[in-house]
Amino acid sequence: MWQHPFYRTSLGIILVLTIIYLLSKVSFIFNPVVTLVSILIVPLTISGFLYYLLRPIVHFLESKKLNRMLSILLIYLMFAGVVTIFLIVVWPPLQKQIIEFMNNVPKLINGVQSQMNDFRNNRYFSMVTDETSPELMNKVTEYLNSAMEAISGYLSHVVTFLNDFVIVVGTVPILLYYMLKEDERVTPALVRMLPVRYRRDGASVIHDIDNMLKGFIAGRMISAVLLAFMSFIGFWLIGLPYPLLLAVVGALFNFIPYFGALLGAIPCVIVAFTVSPSMVVWVILIVVLAQQVEGNLISPYIYGKTINIHPLTTIVLLLVASDFGGILGMILAIPVYMMLKIVVLKAHKLYFAEKIEELTE
Repeated sequence: MWQHPFYRTSLGIILVLTIIYLLSKVSFIFNPVVTLVSILIVPLTISGFLYYLLRPIVHFLESKKLNRMLSILLIYLMFAGVVTIFLIVVWPPLQKQIIEFMNNVPKLINGVQSQMNDFRNNRYFSMVTDETSPELMNKVTEYLNSAMEAISGYLSHVVTFLNDFVIVVGTVPILLYYMLKEDERVTPALVRMLPVRYRRDGASVIHDIDNMLKGFIAGRMISAVLLAFMSFIGFWLIGLPYPLLLAVVGALFNFIPYFGALLGAIPCVIVAFTVSPSMVVWVILIVVLAQQVEGNLISPYIYGKTINIHPLTTIVLLLVASDFGGILGMILAIPVYMMLKIVVLKAHKLYFAEKIEELTE
């Protein structure tokens, strides 16, 4: 009876749940590990991101007969130059707009309320609304005010994070250096950890994961930069306040599939509403146009078939990840899922291959 697949599967599930229950009773043992992971997750994420962006340059320099260490140091000098240009050219106006936005939040809230009152008192609006419209408009105003305060809070956290960047600045260059330096040794080392019979398949899995991460990270970066550029030009042309800040915020949210476009458009629409309803229309047109160009003309050529996830799966992943890890969780959800998917599919294929082999013997 116990050889029946149903009983074996049930027993396995019971054992797994028992292990999870016992681990929950001694969770204090894992607290140091959780603390360590929470400290290193941001530096590791940034290091991995930069690794996939800079690795092609290292390989290109090596193809020109440059030593790997010399290539990495040359890239560091180039990267330092780019960061210096950013700090001199982009960061001062961006920082100024962030500070101005935070200082003007009360004025922006008053502007939202004023626009809502004007909109509610408009005679054309009164002709098509019923008695519940005042309550509805009050609710909308309340939600807009809450959103404005939340945006201000997030920006204050961003400024604090940038000012307290000691851990990241101290660890990312070191982690990135060893990632680039030991690039060709990582895969063989991981493969050697596997049993001999699975090493070829393990190397294939690592290769697939590497290609997926390379396409995802490079694609997201290129798309975010182009989207920020298009949005900034559009916002600047229509005279929207804080055009650089809002373009950067929208580009950062673009790293989150599906929800990123909506989340990045919310602050733009709110700021536009403090100016005039017509400004809202222009902002929506610019955001939609930029998203359409990015989604239909840029992304297909950048990503190709690297990211192949059903939209419903993506939405569920993002909702779960946002609950556990916030914005960082939403950014990491898709690549982590794709890595697990590659491993599970390969393991599933091997399992059935072994079963077929056993039956044919």
